[in-house]
Amino acid sequence: METRKLRKEKTGVVVSNKMEKSITVEIERKVKHPKYGKYVKKSSRFMAHDEKNECSEGDKVRIAESRPLSKNKCWRLVEIIEKVK
Repeated sequence: METRKLRKEKTGVVVSNKMEKSITVEIERKVKHPKYGKYVKKSSRFMAHDEKNECSEGDKVRIAESRPLSKNKCWRLVEIIEKVK
Protein backbone atom coordinates (compact mmCIF):
# COMPACT_ATOMS: atom_id res chain seq x y z
CA MET A 1 0.00 0.00 0.00
CA GLU A 2 1.44 3.36 -1.05
CA THR A 3 1.30 6.28 1.36
CA ARG A 4 0.36 9.67 0.01
CA LYS A 5 2.60 12.60 0.86
CA LEU A 6 1.18 15.36 3.02
CA ARG A 7 -0.09 18.31 1.05
CA LYS A 8 0.73 21.90 1.95
CA GLU A 9 -2.05 23.86 3.62
CA LYS A 10 -2.34 27.62 3.99
CA THR A 11 -4.76 29.93 5.76
CA GLY A 12 -5.76 33.28 4.30
CA VAL A 13 -8.52 35.74 3.41
CA VAL A 14 -10.65 35.67 0.26
CA VAL A 15 -10.04 38.86 -1.75
CA SER A 16 -12.01 37.94 -4.89
CA ASN A 17 -14.84 35.55 -5.74
CA LYS A 18 -15.94 37.03 -9.06
CA MET A 19 -15.09 33.87 -11.03
CA GLU A 20 -17.09 30.68 -11.46
CA LYS A 21 -15.90 28.04 -8.95
CA SER A 22 -12.70 30.01 -8.24
CA ILE A 23 -11.51 32.29 -5.47
CA THR A 24 -8.40 34.38 -4.88
CA VAL A 25 -6.88 33.97 -1.42
CA GLU A 26 -4.33 36.39 0.03
CA ILE A 27 -1.91 35.09 2.64
CA GLU A 28 0.08 37.50 4.80
CA ARG A 29 3.25 36.66 6.67
CA LYS A 30 5.86 38.64 8.57
CA VAL A 31 9.47 38.40 7.40
CA LYS A 32 12.47 39.81 9.20
CA HIS A 33 14.44 42.31 7.11
CA PRO A 34 17.94 40.92 6.52
CA LYS A 35 19.79 44.15 7.22
CA TYR A 36 17.62 46.22 9.57
CA GLY A 37 15.94 43.46 11.55
CA LYS A 38 12.48 45.04 11.33
CA TYR A 39 9.58 42.72 10.57
CA VAL A 40 7.90 43.50 7.25
CA LYS A 41 4.50 42.25 6.04
CA LYS A 42 4.68 40.21 2.84
CA SER A 43 1.64 38.87 1.05
CA SER A 44 1.04 36.23 -1.61
CA ARG A 45 -2.06 35.52 -3.67
CA PHE A 46 -3.23 32.06 -4.66
CA MET A 47 -6.14 31.01 -6.86
CA ALA A 48 -8.14 28.16 -5.37
CA HIS A 49 -10.98 25.92 -6.56
CA ASP A 50 -14.32 26.49 -4.78
CA GLU A 51 -16.62 23.75 -6.10
CA LYS A 52 -19.87 25.01 -4.53
CA ASN A 53 -19.26 28.78 -4.91
CA GLU A 54 -19.83 29.17 -1.16
CA CYS A 55 -17.11 31.72 -0.33
CA SER A 56 -17.56 35.47 -0.24
CA GLU A 57 -15.02 38.28 0.00
CA GLY A 58 -13.52 38.65 3.47
CA ASP A 59 -13.99 35.02 4.54
CA LYS A 60 -11.10 33.35 6.34
CA VAL A 61 -10.39 30.02 4.61
CA ARG A 62 -7.96 27.10 4.56
CA ILE A 63 -6.66 25.92 1.17
CA ALA A 64 -4.65 22.83 0.25
CA GLU A 65 -2.30 22.05 -2.59
CA SER A 66 -3.67 19.93 -5.44
CA ARG A 67 -2.92 18.96 -9.01
CA PRO A 68 -3.04 21.79 -11.57
CA LEU A 69 -6.69 22.59 -12.27
CA SER A 70 -6.04 25.38 -14.77
CA LYS A 71 -3.25 27.71 -15.85
CA ASN A 72 -3.15 29.57 -12.49
CA LYS A 73 -5.10 27.26 -10.18
CA CYS A 74 -3.36 24.49 -8.21
CA TRP A 75 -5.03 24.90 -4.79
CA ARG A 76 -8.44 23.79 -3.55
CA LEU A 77 -10.70 25.00 -0.75
CA VAL A 78 -10.61 22.75 2.33
CA GLU A 79 -12.86 24.66 4.71
CA ILE A 80 -14.26 28.06 5.58
CA ILE A 81 -12.90 28.96 9.01
CA GLU A 82 -14.82 32.18 9.53
CA LYS A 83 -17.61 33.75 7.44
CA VAL A 84 -17.68 37.53 7.03
CA LYS A 85 -20.59 39.27 8.75
